[in-house]
Amino acid sequence: MTVVSEDAGASKGTASGWLARERTIAGPRFNRWLVPPAALAIHLCIGMAYGFSVFWLPMSKLVPGAASCANLGFFAQLFAGSCNWTVPAVTHIFETFIAMLGISAAIWGGWLEHAGPRKAGFISALCWGGGLVIGGIGVSMHQLWLVFVGCGVLGGIGLGLGYISPVSTLIKWFPDRRGLATGFAIMGFGGGAMIGAPIAVALMARFTNGDVPGVASTLMVMGVLYFIAMSAGAFGFRVPPSGWKPAGWNAPASTNSLITTKHVHLNRAWKTPQFWMLWVVLCMNVTAGIGVLAMASPMFQEVFGGRLLGVDAATVLTTAQKASIAAAAAGLVGLISLFNSLGRIFWASTSDFIGRKTTYVVFFVLGILLYCSLPTLGHMGLAGVFVIAVCVIMSMYGGGFSTVPAYLADIFGTQMVGAIHGRLLTAWSVAGVAGPFLIAAIREAQLNAGVAKNLVYDRTLYILAGLLLVGLIANLMVRPVKEEHHMTEEELARERSLQHEAPHVVANADQAARGGFGIVGIVAWALVGIPFLIGVWIALSKAAALF
Repeated sequence: MTVVSEDAGASKGTASGWLARERTIAGPRFNRWLVPPAALAIHLCIGMAYGFSVFWLPMSKLVPGAASCANLGFFAQLFAGSCNWTVPAVTHIFETFIAMLGISAAIWGGWLEHAGPRKAGFISALCWGGGLVIGGIGVSMHQLWLVFVGCGVLGGIGLGLGYISPVSTLIKWFPDRRGLATGFAIMGFGGGAMIGAPIAVALMARFTNGDVPGVASTLMVMGVLYFIAMSAGAFGFRVPPSGWKPAGWNAPASTNSLITTKHVHLNRAWKTPQFWMLWVVLCMNVTAGIGVLAMASPMFQEVFGGRLLGVDAATVLTTAQKASIAAAAAGLVGLISLFNSLGRIFWASTSDFIGRKTTYVVFFVLGILLYCSLPTLGHMGLAGVFVIAVCVIMSMYGGGFSTVPAYLADIFGTQMVGAIHGRLLTAWSVAGVAGPFLIAAIREAQLNAGVAKNLVYDRTLYILAGLLLVGLIANLMVRPVKEEHHMTEEELARERSLQHEAPHVVANADQAARGGFGIVGIVAWALVGIPFLIGVWIALSKAAALF
């Protein structure tokens, strides 16, 4: 077993020394429960990706009195400086950084395994925080191309590195509760918007100058704040010595053939049918979930309309009544954010007991039933049941993200699970771009065909249920990896040597990372827990409008 003290290598004074993986191998006084808050510090920041919609409308009003760029194509708007960008043009920023998330995670996942979570997390902080600052400069110069380069491309790279940086580390620290460990971190990504969106709205109001929304200053300030918080999380990371296990814990003899004790190299893993079955599983779950996420607010308003206020659907609504309905829809969005986040920890933890494959069977079977029920619930005017169904759907959407790292560790082993997870996230990139496009295209086609607005979502929801059926079939086809794909002892030793662990050996390995929780643990959890709970309170306050 390989163990070093936390101050090993202190003679290295360079930044690369502080960021090197060997500097992060835990010493005897470290406690593994200090790793989840470090991961949450990063994920709560990059989770603001889900809250970026608060910028779309203000970004379309940056030049008071100027005409809209609606008569220009998208590429012309990238360089237009004298007209107001359209909302559809700026919303492509979301698709850009989701695409870059998967691409960067796939490209640098293998490097991350060798570089360690601290270096990856710090570079993520530079990219995400710096990308927002560059995006803010682009807004101030009114150059949309620079906003895309900053927030979309550079920020997207930060998202990818930040998203996968803690995954492998957490799984190795918690071999006894893989789902719980990854659920903690990835819960932060789902909850980041609950914290970030209200902060962004408040900052924009503070920095508004006359009729010019304070988007530029807000992006730059948030970029700096996120860089600081993410850097703190990155420097809080420690990795366990090779072969480390919790005190008194021994891997139980598993009757589940899907849980391997071997390891598969990244270069082989992505060529196996198991990888591509799980790729389809994630892609279908995300595409269907994004479909509901993208259309939840307008769907709720158009399906129920005046019935939310107890008036007939055909009644012409007053401005005040429309505002009440919009407030109720905003409440639904708040609940969606909450269930998206909490579902990640709930379902991932549940998978520790019922298994990953069974958990995804629940996602798909229950999801198909709920998606197919939504049109009927809308026709019957059962708004309350409709809201419950949407919240359960969104909990499973989030749960799909948090359960898949543990699923990968079960199938391919833990040695390179972070890199394999990075490759798998290309499914998210595809779903993040194709999902909204598919939903918008279907909706537009039905409106052009004369379908009433309150019925336009029916066919869309049935199509999404069909995607879940594809995911269910792919999940049922997952089998154990063949023995020939496992790393030999020599290959495993070489891979571990690339992580700079081998030279550091002590006699009493059982003393590694056995420190108490202490005041440091309390402070670390408070720093991430209090903002998260404030975000939950804000989401629940918005949801009150539903009742």
